[in-house]
Amino acid sequence: MADTTTTTARAGQASQDEIPASSAGVEETTLGRMSARDRAARGKAARATAPLEAHAEFRRSDRVDPVALLLGQAETRVPELVPIRHGRMLVSPFTFYRGAALIMAEDLAGTPVSGLSTQLCGDAHLANFGGYASPERRLVFDINDFDETFRGPFEWDVKRLAASFVVAGRDNGFTTKQSRVATLAAVHSYRTAIRTFATQPILTVWYAHLELEDAITRFATALTDRERKAHKESLKRARKALAKAHTRDSLQALDKLTTAEEGRRRITSDPPLITRLDDMTGLDTDVVLGQLTTLIAGYRDTLAADRRRLFDHFALVDVAHKVVGVGSIGTRAWVLLFQGGADGEVLLLQAKQVQRSVLADFVPPASPTAAGAATVDQGRGMHEGERVVTGQRLMQASSDIFLGWLRTTPTGADEDDYYLRQLRDWKVSAEIEQLSPTSMEMYAQLCGWTLARAHARAGDRIAIAAYLGKSDRFDQAIADFAEVYADQTARDHASLAAAVDSGRVQAQFGV
Repeated sequence: MADTTTTTARAGQASQDEIPASSAGVEETTLGRMSARDRAARGKAARATAPLEAHAEFRRSDRVDPVALLLGQAETRVPELVPIRHGRMLVSPFTFYRGAALIMAEDLAGTPVSGLSTQLCGDAHLANFGGYASPERRLVFDINDFDETFRGPFEWDVKRLAASFVVAGRDNGFTTKQSRVATLAAVHSYRTAIRTFATQPILTVWYAHLELEDAITRFATALTDRERKAHKESLKRARKALAKAHTRDSLQALDKLTTAEEGRRRITSDPPLITRLDDMTGLDTDVVLGQLTTLIAGYRDTLAADRRRLFDHFALVDVAHKVVGVGSIGTRAWVLLFQGGADGEVLLLQAKQVQRSVLADFVPPASPTAAGAATVDQGRGMHEGERVVTGQRLMQASSDIFLGWLRTTPTGADEDDYYLRQLRDWKVSAEIEQLSPTSMEMYAQLCGWTLARAHARAGDRIAIAAYLGKSDRFDQAIADFAEVYADQTARDHASLAAAVDSGRVQAQFGV
């Protein structure tokens, strides 16, 4: 997918992605003192520990009960929201897969490990990729969920991505061959992109990004007449989605989520999905807004100086709780409405509670010689909101200008960590259930390239490329794993359904 990218540096991007040492806690690295030959040798040597073919393996005789893992997660979440989570997971094996990052993390801990680490997304399934506006107002494609980001073996992200294509393909009624074609497209795109990045200077890699309009245009131009006919409907839907994305900005969200009351904007309640602070029992709205305003000052300090200046134009005027996603349900997510002093100056931010990464208990300990590249120090005081933001800035080519974090200390409760970003800024996601085999293959190539770019920024791209090599042995092994793991996901989905039927698990449907 190298022909779909733009690698020119854009003004201001370096400062956006810069990670201050005072807040990032970046580990010391030896990459700057290692030759490319030594790094490649390290990658090839890793095959002795985990041969490429070994990544097909998935055998867990002592596997933990997946329902027990979900119930354990529920203990740290808002009790009344947990049944909604279970209900959404039961819609299909793919929606179950989306909420089962913890289950897969536990499973991956028992698979062969290369020892080549990078910053992981931690939940790199195909629905966690999408388009959004860059600070330069270009529609870019990237990973868009980092709640589980953590340092770990690069192949864990690849396996989660690959298996998601098989699970989603089966849900869409694809044949085994059609699902495997899409899976192989993702892994092949990842491997070839990493090998390309390994030949480029790190600054070139750092500036690489994928603009959706350019990617689709270049893809269409490269097609033969026969291929263009086969992809006609896919390209039509893609261009329609891009046009729609430009309308999904903060003003559109404002019209959808708020109403004007006596000259001031207020968030519209739609319980249980959106509940205004005024409608939550036992709370003094004015007191809570005052407390939140104080907390927001702490969030402001996590922004770059120019963004702090921009943020100072706004004041917090309303708050609501919002139910989001599948895997995240049960954690708190707040919509924060800010208003400026002039007409039309509004800002909608989402504050999303983040807990410990599901990978934290399972990643192998890093050895001194496997430090990799610039990675997040996740063990010396960094709280969870900061972990998410720092990981996102490492892996994304271009991050939201309002991306930051805060920690709350509510009376009688433990500290809650949050990260904040704009609620909607040209957001566009693939409609997974509408993808045809040909459009899913095209989408898989975008996801594979994007994941490789993220890993190349934050890990040792030269070692990973040397480990993967020129052949498709890794591709085939990951595709084999993905099919076996999709079978396991179907069984786990059935286990959750049985637990609901028996009364062991509570589920709420249709929400």
